[in-house]
Amino acid sequence: MSGSNNPYNASFGGQMSASASYGAAPVSSGSASPIKDTTTANFARDVIEESRNQPVLVDFWAPWCGPCKQLTPVLEKVVNEGKGRVKLVKMNIDDHPAIPGQLGIQSIPAVIAFVNGRPADGFMGAIPESQVRQFVDRLGGPADGAGDQAAEIEAILEEAAGLLAGGDINGAAELFGAVLQADPENAKALAGMAECMIAAGQSQRAREALTDLPETLANDAGIRAVVKKLDQIEEARKLGDPVALEHELATNPDNHEQRVKLAKIRNVEGKRDEAAEHLLTIMRRDRAFDDDGARRQLLQFFEVWGPKDPATIAARRKLSSILFS
Repeated sequence: MSGSNNPYNASFGGQMSASASYGAAPVSSGSASPIKDTTTANFARDVIEESRNQPVLVDFWAPWCGPCKQLTPVLEKVVNEGKGRVKLVKMNIDDHPAIPGQLGIQSIPAVIAFVNGRPADGFMGAIPESQVRQFVDRLGGPADGAGDQAAEIEAILEEAAGLLAGGDINGAAELFGAVLQADPENAKALAGMAECMIAAGQSQRAREALTDLPETLANDAGIRAVVKKLDQIEEARKLGDPVALEHELATNPDNHEQRVKLAKIRNVEGKRDEAAEHLLTIMRRDRAFDDDGARRQLLQFFEVWGPKDPATIAARRKLSSILFS
């Protein structure tokens, strides 16, 4: 995702020009290719025996398999850049069905890692390049400089999060964008950029940026939290005038339905402590309301706020005192 096709590449009032360079360019590990095709007859030599020297990834594929055509080039790229830490052996299951049958391969693409002559790890499906790299690093150890690169990216993400928390949307967006240029499928950067869009009043754009992501990214906890936040924003817009809700509660404090609405509005306004207190008030007055709905709503707030947010910590303490008093 780069250039004009990158939905994360636009600015919020200024041109994003940040860039990042991590580590050194990959070098060749020698003339012998770390990638080869194998057959049933050669499987023991190419995989079992060779895995006693370094991990061997076996890519089970077929010519008719669309996801295989997506995954195999990624595997080849990562293995070629791996400086011999691992090898890649490809097996066409149509031509050689016996081995995958013995290993219980029921769907493809499937990648099985062999170490010291035995299956040691594996995954199924066309996963992102970043996850392929993590898989290879777990097996063969990180490439030279890879640990420094990962630490540098984490430091940039932490700085970006701090800028966003401090209200510097443009500065945060530049840093999240720099990480996405280096790693387009970095879940923290994707979620962070979407948060920048939300903070800039571009909720629809944030929604579009998080639509149709690969399953592995869509299931990331941070990205799920941002999507839920977008859902809460859309819901709050339909709940009415907060001034009118405040007036109703002043005259009828036990109108819990209206209090829940006000809590949802205060949440999207960023008034998290106030939002939590409204729900805690309902719990103190009537735990049975909406089948303990106030507690369930508060837990949804926690999911978006995150476990380390001060509002989450404070509300959890109060919640515990109500539940266990």
